[in-house]
Amino acid sequence: MTWEILCILVLLVAALFSFALEKIPPDLTALTLLAVLIAAGLLPMDRALNVFSNPAPITVGCMFILSAALEKCGLIDRLAGLFEGLVNLAYARFLFILILVVALLSAFVNNTPVVVIFMPVVLSLARKLKLPASKLLIPLSYASILGGMCTLVGTSTNILVSGIAVQHGVAPFGMFELAWVGLPALAVGAVYLIVIGPKILPVRETLTSILTDEERREYITEAFVQRGSPAVGKTLPQANIHQKNGIRVIDVARFGVSLQSELDKLILQEGDRLILACRPAGMARARKMEGFDFMGEAGLGLEQITAHEGMLVEGMVGPNSTLAGHTITEINFRQRFQMIVVAIHRRGRNVREGIESLRLDFGDTLLMLGTEGIINQLRTSDDILLIDRPPVPAESRQHKAPIVLATLCGVIGAASFGMARIEFAAFVGVVVLFLTQCLRPKEGYLAVQWNILFLIFAMLGMGAAMEYTGTSAFLSSGIVSVVDEFAADAYKPLVMLACIYLLTNLLTEILSNNAAAVIMATIAVGTATTLGVDPKPYFIAVAIAASASFATPIGYQTNTYVYGFGGYRFSDFLKVGIPLNLLCFIIAMIVIPWVWGF
Repeated sequence: MTWEILCILVLLVAALFSFALEKIPPDLTALTLLAVLIAAGLLPMDRALNVFSNPAPITVGCMFILSAALEKCGLIDRLAGLFEGLVNLAYARFLFILILVVALLSAFVNNTPVVVIFMPVVLSLARKLKLPASKLLIPLSYASILGGMCTLVGTSTNILVSGIAVQHGVAPFGMFELAWVGLPALAVGAVYLIVIGPKILPVRETLTSILTDEERREYITEAFVQRGSPAVGKTLPQANIHQKNGIRVIDVARFGVSLQSELDKLILQEGDRLILACRPAGMARARKMEGFDFMGEAGLGLEQITAHEGMLVEGMVGPNSTLAGHTITEINFRQRFQMIVVAIHRRGRNVREGIESLRLDFGDTLLMLGTEGIINQLRTSDDILLIDRPPVPAESRQHKAPIVLATLCGVIGAASFGMARIEFAAFVGVVVLFLTQCLRPKEGYLAVQWNILFLIFAMLGMGAAMEYTGTSAFLSSGIVSVVDEFAADAYKPLVMLACIYLLTNLLTEILSNNAAAVIMATIAVGTATTLGVDPKPYFIAVAIAASASFATPIGYQTNTYVYGFGGYRFSDFLKVGIPLNLLCFIIAMIVIPWVWGF
């Protein structure tokens, strides 16, 4: 072992720990790793620059834009709306149709918008079918993952592994080549979720279940402290404003600035504006509070205060949200969105205390209180995704749907029949959408999940460093030598295929699936070289295993989505997902050697 290999291994372990702990974003971890590799001379600059010539990230970015166009023109929304007519079906039949449709869409479209649009529909139908949402949301996510395993463009990891294969002289994946494994996995997965799923899927309640019936019927009202009010100079409890009277102070604004994070120690001043959430029985008490004006006073230059019936709504911090990494206080949430955050659901637990200082992250579910008008305005936001109904586009572009659909079919057809490479076909498709104004360039750029692209570029750099320093060959030789101890020569390629698959699957459950795919694809090349066999089966195994993430809510983005909305616990994914992981593993071990061979 050389010092370069030792350094790479230390950096790799440190990166894995950082990915798992999630103290800093995965893309920042990967970029930091790339910077250290270049600075330490473990990756020469010319090889680092070659990383950016890999077409896979460009293809992934283009597919984000194509998926956004399908969403903007309402095609996915209209298909989801057809489910409203399925409320009379039995649970098993409804679940079968749901899995089939979602998997079909996810085979060609980025599965994140598919799940985002279908979630409100599924939640609504769950209420009509008198089913807990937790019986449908995990199957929804799993269906999108299984569908993505069937085609080259179904998920970013397929495109990424195909790009790495090309760099090592292996033919790129065909558009439907992965369907040899993906379709059997989808069929077996659907049967598993329909037959076994109902018995093991948990019964969980959503975030609103932590509130009483009265709390769900609150009124939002505003008041300000009058001149000479006895409340001046007192704290809220001293002024007899507290929750026991059916009145909750959810914000205080002073000179237009929210003081929500300081309510416990706040000393009231003349002119302070109080935002109150009152239960029906507390409205009368609020109006009788001495020293507070609910009718407005021209002398203070304040507009007339009104009361509105508050509505509770759940929303999630989206993948492209500008709120991620900031606290409620830092973004001045109350003033920016005219909504009050009542509670936050994160990683299986509901948070109602200290939410002002909690840094928001992708997948956080917010329980918010606001008026109907404000909530409707929020539906067009990309920062918070509401789930009481499908997202509402700012403008209708349904007349552009035929162009978008034809463009997507053209991209898939051109790549499938060898008329153009997938990266070029996808790029041309994006240009067509921009020229026909199906999607504005600014909207397209916003649809790209740049954190994923930078993560991919940085991890490709790590893969290049592993090859340059001989780390991938060192690790591959070590794994092969272990296998030599118990496997006959004739079975070594198959045993190594199983090892590569299981290691990839384990990594993708705790890390970013793209990071796991790059690391294991690099090791797969070294393994095939050491054994003297065709590396294609190992690339296929890496692609499938990196997508087949069912056992944790953090391994795949759609799992993270339904984690919060379904009120799930971490253990729910282990119980339902591990058997499905094993089923996909068995299918892969049977199909891959049979179709591709060593």
